[in-house]
Amino acid sequence: MLIMARHIIYGVCCFVVGLNSAQAVIIAGDVTGGSAATAGGIFIKLIPPIGDVGDDNFNDPNLYGFDEDQNIIIPAPLAVDIGPSATLPTGTEVASHYVVFDPASSQRMIGYVDFDAPILAIMTKTATLAASDFLANVSANYLSPSARGLESADSVAIDPVLTHRALINFTASSPGDSIRILTAFSPGGEPDPTPMPVPGGLGLMLLGLCLLLQRQLKYAPH
Repeated sequence: MLIMARHIIYGVCCFVVGLNSAQAVIIAGDVTGGSAATAGGIFIKLIPPIGDVGDDNFNDPNLYGFDEDQNIIIPAPLAVDIGPSATLPTGTEVASHYVVFDPASSQRMIGYVDFDAPILAIMTKTATLAASDFLANVSANYLSPSARGLESADSVAIDPVLTHRALINFTASSPGDSIRILTAFSPGGEPDPTPMPVPGGLGLMLLGLCLLLQRQLKYAPH
């Protein structure tokens, strides 16, 4: 009985922690057109440790993406290239994601990437990528920083209906195309453009139950 009670406490505490540690992540993607699709390109989400990106590291028709820093408060106004406004204001909470297309030779790739929270901004230029590198992933090594960004023939947009989807149309060769996408914090962790708030009262109630059970076990006869 004592062992079972301890397991209950552990489970409740883990649930409470889980309520407060959710993050916004890439949930899906696809290569839907262009010569990259003809060559069998697919979307691949990279899992840490990421390693080198940005200098002919992949040389294939696939579209890659990975999650960078999560739920970071912007310390100062941050310039963006695509979004509802030209800057994200100080105090905005964001989750960062990086998307890379790096074919072996010149190819066109049409596709998309889905997130579990609405897209707030997209960085597509060398300068805005550099200015937002404080959101970079510590397990990724970003090579050729001066060559990052898109050219005039490339485009990326926020889907006007599915605001958690980035629509991508890249033509790239060496060293490839890369962008940074910032999304809102999504406590619900669901593929829904409207984030759901964490039920703070429920979390506090469960935490109180956890502490009460611990106290009862402390003074229970063994």
